[in-house]
Amino acid sequence: MLQPKRVKYRKPHSPRSAGLAYSGNTLIHGELGLKAIEPAWITARQIEATRRAITHHLKRGGKVWIRIFPDHPVTAKPAETRMGSGKGSPDHWIAVVKPGRIMFEVGGVRQDLAEEALRLAAHKLPNAVKIVHRQEAGEDEKAGVAGAH
Repeated sequence: MLQPKRVKYRKPHSPRSAGLAYSGNTLIHGELGLKAIEPAWITARQIEATRRAITHHLKRGGKVWIRIFPDHPVTAKPAETRMGSGKGSPDHWIAVVKPGRIMFEVGGVRQDLAEEALRLAAHKLPNAVKIVHRQEAGEDEKAGVAGAH
């Protein structure tokens, strides 16, 4: 699973997910992508399950780009532990996703095949997403959807 090789701080504060994604909100590599509609903490396990669902449906054809990386540790205290005695130890890694963020991209395959793969992959994620096409991604920004305040 994905996780950083090293981090500056072992137990950072909880991340904030308010506001819209101003970076990573346009398709760069592929023809279709999965765009987040609501904020979420995406775990490394969910990213891996989504990646496997996409590559399995594409039968290893085309190319898949993962545009998010779980670089934030989440701590957890052991089960049946009394309150107090400090913060828990790092348990798993998350990627903080804001609305408008492109999380996955697919290219090099037929459009209907890529749409079905992304639809199946969307079921693995905890937040609402939508499938965006390369021509739609530019129109959203002109309409002010991605940059609405």
